[in-house]
Amino acid sequence: MTQAAAGSELDERVPGRRWTVRLDPVGRGSAEVRVSCSRPACAERRLPSAAAGRTAAVAHLTAHLRATSAPRADTYCACRADGCRAHLPDTGRRARTEQPWRCGGPVVLAVITDRAGRWWQALECCSQCAAATPGARPAATSPPSAPRTAGRPTPAAAGTGAGTPQFSDQQVTIRTGCPAPLSVPAPRPVPARRRRPPEARVGRRVIPQDLRPVSLRDELTELGDLFRAYQKRPEPDLALLADLQERKARAFLTWSDVSCDVTLRLEARRAEQAAAVIRRQHQHRTGCVRDGDEPGVARLLTVPAQWEHARSVLAHVAGHTPLPGAEARLLVLMLTLRTAHTGTGNLVGQDVNALGLTDPEDLVEQLTGCGWLSLPGTVGDLLASRPENPTPVTVPSLVPDEDGTGPFTFGRKTRPKLSGWAQRVVSDKKLRKAKAPAGARLLAVTLATWTDDVGRLGPGGRGVTLDALATRVPVGPGELRDLIDRLTAADWLTDAALTDTHLTGRLTERVLPLSCPLPD
Repeated sequence: MTQAAAGSELDERVPGRRWTVRLDPVGRGSAEVRVSCSRPACAERRLPSAAAGRTAAVAHLTAHLRATSAPRADTYCACRADGCRAHLPDTGRRARTEQPWRCGGPVVLAVITDRAGRWWQALECCSQCAAATPGARPAATSPPSAPRTAGRPTPAAAGTGAGTPQFSDQQVTIRTGCPAPLSVPAPRPVPARRRRPPEARVGRRVIPQDLRPVSLRDELTELGDLFRAYQKRPEPDLALLADLQERKARAFLTWSDVSCDVTLRLEARRAEQAAAVIRRQHQHRTGCVRDGDEPGVARLLTVPAQWEHARSVLAHVAGHTPLPGAEARLLVLMLTLRTAHTGTGNLVGQDVNALGLTDPEDLVEQLTGCGWLSLPGTVGDLLASRPENPTPVTVPSLVPDEDGTGPFTFGRKTRPKLSGWAQRVVSDKKLRKAKAPAGARLLAVTLATWTDDVGRLGPGGRGVTLDALATRVPVGPGELRDLIDRLTAADWLTDAALTDTHLTGRLTERVLPLSCPLPD
């Protein structure tokens, strides 16, 4: 057969059929996928997930394969234009003259899919092309064709006896009338990458496996684990971090000596400097400073004299509250601080409503009814007043005598500082979010004035006696335990312990700026 005759025969053969089912994402930010088919009769579908879309795509292609007629014997390969390995040009003389397209074997219906399972393709091709295509699986094979005449090839219909060739969207079964059990090849698994064994690290340094002595390698490995665990802590611990940096400095110095690596010595020096800076930060945050240094905690009340004045106001209120109960004690405390210098001051409704009182209107009426408080109008006017129109109030017992003396010794500039400090305590954000009652806010103010420099309760951190606490916070033992739990939950107290005689614990670092340390 000449090359021209072979080319003429190829031109008269029927092109192989081919269709593709694809799985594509719908858009960015959405988990939906789109399943589409290259056949015009197949509508696009949208599925909620890639797994559901892959299942639908395989089912769609399987339905096509079951409904497709048998591969036609008188076709040329659908893969001929796609760089198929069996269609690569051959340099041999015989191949050029007798087998220009290098196909062979019966025509098959092959199924191909990509590794990731994003598309599936079915096509008619010869068995040699199917074997040359990676991952191709034949789903059906054509019957032998009738002998050819010298002039032109036998039509496909005469070879198969199936009549006019029908495609899958016309729902015609194969020649035998019984669909063959066809299967779609699954995506080829991606070969697993060989992972290297994990390397021990401290910071960015890899710890050699052969590092000696073994105790040094174990110390460096433990340090790396401790630093990584510290990074996962929800709250910083500067004292612990400073200790870790000091251990790192010592270990890196030893590592530098055994390995003669100068850069390790430089890292050890940086770790020493970091440890000193972190230790200093911890001292400033907790108030543990050396002699001659200024206090490290930036307290709202800055000098010891103001701390003593705050304690004197609390002591005065404890002995001059006209009504029983913690709510009355807290309201009297805030009114006293507002009017302490001249016995008069301005008040708005929010000042009273923000104290967590059960019935603020009734409590104010009781204070005015017993004569301790004087208002120019009604209690309702006071509770409805706003900052642009405050209500002037008077506490007659705090008005100075004719000689100008009163129950307190601080001046008019100190009074707003004390009032602002108490307002910051009782309106603390976490207390407000927890809807803490008046008793919890009164306990918070009281404990803020009974701490040492680092926030431990009582003189020298030995705790507060329950007898002394009962004079400032008039609640029973059972209610006191509940108030302590509320302050602990609001991140105000930590390590709190209530015994039969004392309350021990400390203020958290968050509220240390509101504390008034006791004198040494």
